[in-house]
Formats: sequence, C-alpha cells, structure tokens
Amino acid sequence: MEKRIGSVLILLEEKESAPQVNSIISNHSSIIIGRQGLPVKNSISGIISLVLEGTTDQIGALSGQLGRVKGVEVKSVVLKIKDNHEKN
Repeated sequence: MEKRIGSVLILLEEKESAPQVNSIISNHSSIIIGRQGLPVKNSISGIISLVLEGTTDQIGALSGQLGRVKGVEVKSVVLKIKDNHEKN
C-alpha cells in the first residue's frame, strides 16, 4: 500500500482518558513523525496533535481506536505523497 502523510488532532475532554490514549499512541509509534501536547486554557481538557506517515489502513486504525475512547474526540486528515516524477 502507498504511504500517506497524515495529521490527527485529539481533544481529551476527560483527564481519566489520558492513560488509554497514551497507550494507543505508543502502540502506533512506528508511524508517528511528531507529537505535541497542549493544555486548553480555562479547561481541564488538553489537545494532542500527531503528524504521521503510514498507509491509510495504519492511520485509520490509530484514529479509529482513539475515537472509541470515552471522553476523546478525534479528527484526522490524510494527504497523498506525490512522487517526484509526478507532475502537478
């Protein structure tokens, strides 16, 4: 399968979900290029942003598992990596 570049934005609405989210992210570490976590001002929630490189199946598996965690909202974007020989 062709590799893609993806981004996943994770909103943790409940602090109790953080250990499960971290476990899922660790299980998919082979496709993670970068990770950034930020607290949300005036709230108990936080945001985690991931940049990924993997197949659509790998990125979808990560997003799907995260989306099933109680107190977590997930949005993802996947882009095709252009081959250097392809024209616009």
